[in-house]
Amino acid sequence: MRILERMKLPFTHLTYECKEFEDGIQIADLLGLPHEKVYKTLVTIGASKNYFVFVIPIEAELDLKAAARAVGEKSVAMIPVKDILQITGYIRGGCTAVGMKKQYVTRIDSSAKERDTMIVSGGRIGSQIELAPEHLCMAAQAEYAPLTK
Repeated sequence: MRILERMKLPFTHLTYECKEFEDGIQIADLLGLPHEKVYKTLVTIGASKNYFVFVIPIEAELDLKAAARAVGEKSVAMIPVKDILQITGYIRGGCTAVGMKKQYVTRIDSSAKERDTMIVSGGRIGSQIELAPEHLCMAAQAEYAPLTK
């Protein structure tokens, strides 16, 4: 959120009570949000051993072949859950494309372009951010790509 504020990008901060990891669908239901507006952040490792970040709708499944094509890799695979904190600086359930430990190549599913706003993690469990997709693109230095099955 500090990064968005520094960049003067408007957003709405949403909070919820949560004691442990819940998936994006449970969070959307808890907050009464339409599922199609809520996106999750996934981190992968490519054949080159570089990390890549993908932002897709919560009900969608990442198409690993499409994701690899979107970043110019031969293949990508999900990173183990136990490695999320070390790689991103975020814990599972609080991972977001903005403000990771390093700036990784990031792609946002093309479906986001059709929305006025989208909702993503706010960087910790209990925090969500609603913002314009183009603002997430700017803050995460991301591009759009078709990423889901």
